[in-house]
Amino acid sequence: MTDTQTDPAHRHSASILARNSILNLLGQGAPLIAAIFSIPILIAGLGTDRFGVLTLVWVVIGYFSLFDLGLGRALTQQVAEKLGHGQEKDVPPLVWTGLALMALLGAVGALALLGLSPWLVRAVLKIPVDLQQDTIAAFYVMAASIPFVITATGLRGVLEARQQFGLVNLNRAALGVFMFAGPLLALPFSHDLVPLVAILVGGRIVSWLGYLVSCLRAMPSLGRVTGLERGAIPALLNFGAWMTVSNVIGPLMVYLDRFLIGALVSVGAVAYYATPYEVVTKLWIVLGAVASVLFPAIAASIRHNRARAAQLYKWGVKYVFIAVYLPTLILVTLAQEGLEFWLGGEFALHGAAVMQWLALGVLFNSLAQLPFALIQGAGRPDLTAKLHLIELPFYLAGGWWLIQQYGIEGAAVAWVVRAAVDAAALFYAAERLLGMDGADYGKLAACAALGAAGLAAGLVLHGLGAKLVLLLVLVPGFYGLAWGWMMGPTERGFVRNFLRPGKGGAA
Repeated sequence: MTDTQTDPAHRHSASILARNSILNLLGQGAPLIAAIFSIPILIAGLGTDRFGVLTLVWVVIGYFSLFDLGLGRALTQQVAEKLGHGQEKDVPPLVWTGLALMALLGAVGALALLGLSPWLVRAVLKIPVDLQQDTIAAFYVMAASIPFVITATGLRGVLEARQQFGLVNLNRAALGVFMFAGPLLALPFSHDLVPLVAILVGGRIVSWLGYLVSCLRAMPSLGRVTGLERGAIPALLNFGAWMTVSNVIGPLMVYLDRFLIGALVSVGAVAYYATPYEVVTKLWIVLGAVASVLFPAIAASIRHNRARAAQLYKWGVKYVFIAVYLPTLILVTLAQEGLEFWLGGEFALHGAAVMQWLALGVLFNSLAQLPFALIQGAGRPDLTAKLHLIELPFYLAGGWWLIQQYGIEGAAVAWVVRAAVDAAALFYAAERLLGMDGADYGKLAACAALGAAGLAAGLVLHGLGAKLVLLLVLVPGFYGLAWGWMMGPTERGFVRNFLRPGKGGAA
């Protein structure tokens, strides 16, 4: 009898993938709620400049995870492929080999941050003089988290390869909430950055332990250490080398705007830009909910069932667009009123236009991650890496000029243009890889045209009444069209069955 927990066909059925996507959505939504309540308190307690530095700390913690040299993603792809071919006995040595390499790289990353901190703070970020020593000390404390941050990506990748997204999201939700709520614990005692960052580091270590325990429970064979698999090192490093290019340049293009604003405008302007950015980019929870589920599923099927991989890919593009459109429309339409209600008139004055532009960019970027996941799941990370190498100098030059001319709004415009170009190129590459053509997107394109008209109206309308009328007309119209035209009878039946307790669709 086939064990349904290890059978690849069961593990990648539509019902399992949809369930895991919803688990991801719930797990990644929790930090958004924490951010909404925590950010105003942190701004009031720390002041604009210190909060701006704290946002940079969040960025640096995430960016130094890239010292894994792509091995986390490589490990996910390799484990998923072995599981897809029924080679589970080969997984434990592969996993421990990957984790050993990642631990070594984590130590290198920690040493690099220790050495670069004074230069980053004084020369690159241009932190105000009265905050420099506190910021440098905070960066030193943060360096201790780098090995845990890096190896945690490998542990999480093992769980994702097995479609164990319940365990992944329990940990992810707790850490995401703690990243915002944790610093609040230090505010009654100190407004210095060091204790705030020390609390964040402690949370990272606890999260790492959670991933390790979850991996051992999900795959008990990992507890029986059989040694390292030296033969796996070249394949991991080859995949990871190209992943590293994308992992370094991709987030650099995502976060470069903050550093350019700090250098060309002020660290205070970073806060006005980063606050709407943190809200808008939480739309990535939908992207992450779907893309992280599809990546191992595609990796497990693309070599021996290309039609199935194409089906999974088109499913992801369609439902990410349907899910992300509504919050994008709301953010674009109600940016001014939302920021004013949440943080006051000053933040609304500086950040409303930024929020509108960034919301559009996040929509493009969310859709782009589906072809990105397909290309890498197919074992071709070199394609995405080369694309990012081409994009970087144009984005850097354009962002520099636009920020000098238009300040933080110029940074947002540059970010949107870059995201749109990146999405178009990735979709083209994915279509070539799967042998698809533009006809496959006919209905999606028609709905996208209607959606684009609504977003344009949201950008130019003034007055809360007119904006509410737009939402009341467009939202049911768009989703009625999506339900009745974009989705076929089988898909509608699957959704109905899935939403019924105890039911689930199958593919």
